[in-house]
Amino acid sequence: MKKKINNLLSIILPLLLGVFLIIYTYNSFTAEQIEKLKSSVLGADYRFVVISGFLAFSGYILRAYRWKYTLEYVGYKSNFKLNLIAVSIGYFLNLTIPRSGEISRAALLTKYDDVPFDKGFGTIISERIVDFIVLLLFILTAVILEFDTLKNFLLEYIPLKKLVLLIGIGIISSCIGVYLMIYSKIKWVLWIKNKVSGLTDGALSVFKMPNKWPFILLTLLIWLTYVLMFYSIIFALEETKMISFGAVLVAFVIGSLTIAFTNGGFGFFPVLIAKILFLYNIPIEAGNAFGWIVWTSQLIITILLGGIAFLILPSFTKKK
Repeated sequence: MKKKINNLLSIILPLLLGVFLIIYTYNSFTAEQIEKLKSSVLGADYRFVVISGFLAFSGYILRAYRWKYTLEYVGYKSNFKLNLIAVSIGYFLNLTIPRSGEISRAALLTKYDDVPFDKGFGTIISERIVDFIVLLLFILTAVILEFDTLKNFLLEYIPLKKLVLLIGIGIISSCIGVYLMIYSKIKWVLWIKNKVSGLTDGALSVFKMPNKWPFILLTLLIWLTYVLMFYSIIFALEETKMISFGAVLVAFVIGSLTIAFTNGGFGFFPVLIAKILFLYNIPIEAGNAFGWIVWTSQLIITILLGGIAFLILPSFTKKK
């Protein structure tokens, strides 16, 4: 019963927070701003949104195809169609309970392709670790390209003394953490070390695969489709057509982190994207319109592909 309540709260609370953020944000808008927002959304060139949708679907295909390499490494041949169905359903379920899609992917392969759950789930964790490393590289690139803008933003909202204090605390905390990880024998520290070691081994195992280079190439292509999927929509609005790639990259990183740590970014995604674009002199109304168009288009793709996957899935039961 307690587990059910926790699962329910993990769905409801982020959604309620998203609703609150939407109401709070748009109550602060004037009637004129609301009209500008509506005008931007309705007047957008949706041809670029369609292109973004095709790029998103390409990402699904590439991810499903990449999965076969990690599965082959642990000794199992996979069915590409089932991989694609599992990926589509996984993204769909992540809209409810965050990260539940990873469990469903492994479970589907266990049920329909006789891949042991622990093996299938292990390959997914390895992929996620590699994806996280790529995301960190995007964050680093965004910081380097847009250092001055981000620095000015931080200094505007956080006083210099407080910022220096936070950086100092971060450095000291990191040193203490490294010391504990190397020398400490405390039980909970050893538990963390064991988990980190397991994750590190999972990530490094990718580079031991016979087909590591196709896997790495596919990983880069997957993230390229994600960036282009986001980038293509800037051409749907007049106000965003001229923003730099660096600005898009910063917004993409913030959007990716928002989606990763919430229920698909509901409520949070458009508001945060608008705030980032406002740093680059994009009107707050146009920034919100851009955020809603990106988020809604990806939501439609996720629901559409997930729904089709659920409809096709019974055919694998008949085959088996």
